[in-house]
Amino acid sequence: MPDLVSGQLLRFSADPFGAPPEEAAIHDAYGAVLIDDGRIVAAGPVDEVRAKAPDAPETALGEALILPGFVDAHMHYPQTGMIASWGKRLIDWLNTYTFPEEAKFADPAYARQQAETTLDLALANGTTTLASFCTIHEASVDAFFEAAEARRMAVMAGRTCMDRNAPDNLRDTAQSAHDESAALLARWHRRGRARYAITPRFTPTSTPEQLEALGALWAANPSCAMQTHLSEQVDEIDWVKSLESDARDYLDTYERFGLIGPGALFGHGIHLDPRERDRLRESGSSLVHCPTSNTFIGSGLFRMAAAKADGMTVGLATDTGGGSSFSMLRTMAAAYEIGQLTGAPLHPYQLLWLATEGSARAMRMEDEVGTLAPGTAADLVALDLGSTPAIQQRSVRAESLWEAVFPTIMMGDDRAVRAVWVAGDRLA
Repeated sequence: MPDLVSGQLLRFSADPFGAPPEEAAIHDAYGAVLIDDGRIVAAGPVDEVRAKAPDAPETALGEALILPGFVDAHMHYPQTGMIASWGKRLIDWLNTYTFPEEAKFADPAYARQQAETTLDLALANGTTTLASFCTIHEASVDAFFEAAEARRMAVMAGRTCMDRNAPDNLRDTAQSAHDESAALLARWHRRGRARYAITPRFTPTSTPEQLEALGALWAANPSCAMQTHLSEQVDEIDWVKSLESDARDYLDTYERFGLIGPGALFGHGIHLDPRERDRLRESGSSLVHCPTSNTFIGSGLFRMAAAKADGMTVGLATDTGGGSSFSMLRTMAAAYEIGQLTGAPLHPYQLLWLATEGSARAMRMEDEVGTLAPGTAADLVALDLGSTPAIQQRSVRAESLWEAVFPTIMMGDDRAVRAVWVAGDRLA
């Protein structure tokens, strides 16, 4: 039996970075989404949608704004337990906080607990799809995919590979990284809504031999993704230069082993050379902007508007736990603030597009999530645009939808999440 969900609706007919944002967005002041068997049948003005299934029961949400569920294109679920750890730059932060926490994931029970906690926190904040790094332990990957499967969530994840500059209990080899990743890929990729991502942490912790082995694995399984980090901090780039002095630049340490192209997700990409920007665009690789992480760890200011103007594919992400929030609303707010600091503030519609369709496109999942297009999964979030007194008193003065939603982007949190649907099932 189909179901109808009505309220305000926001859809996009185009990328709002390539067209005027207000022309790229479609606002139905009284709209609806028709859902059947976990999929979107139609979305648009309520009368048009209701006519397709006149007898469908209706969930009427009034003034709530219905969007695709948020898509977080880069995060680390094993870092949930140490989010908001004080006062370190990237390399010290990894050694002081991250590696000791990741060692705990040798215990499958602990991995399951943390996976469930992370996904429940994401859903409470309206995020229905995530791309996550796991740990070196196979059990950490199984735990994440199993928790997502139980919640019917579309997720992407992979075993994190490291064969140098890491503690002994978190280090593998080129061969074991290839073989264990291959086994996990065979077990999980395209099982239900799961997608596998081949996952070298980054060049400082992967030898050329390991990157070569993972490049061969990706070449043999091109429908998978590949996720890693790139040019997050200046001292990180200097470290890469000292380790791989024969490489043209940081990106070349991946490129020479085939770890570039459609399906490649590079977290951060703040400090890129012109050649790197050109190759990322030409190859169809994706960058993922992680604004709360970049400010929390002091990495620098990503230039979103410039990247999009250059034709790059860019997603948006929390980067938990370097990122300081599980909320994509807070992540959008931080992206706006960084845009202001770089002289190119982002329009509210651009922020919402990045947190939904933009991230889905970066992950090559736009046919499944991130839009309200017919045939895609009915993963939805409904936002209360007056969730707190402070937001309410500002939003009622708005003269357009983008003015009404902007206070929620800047000041909203999980209280703004009125309802969430995953694969057509309402969770709250």
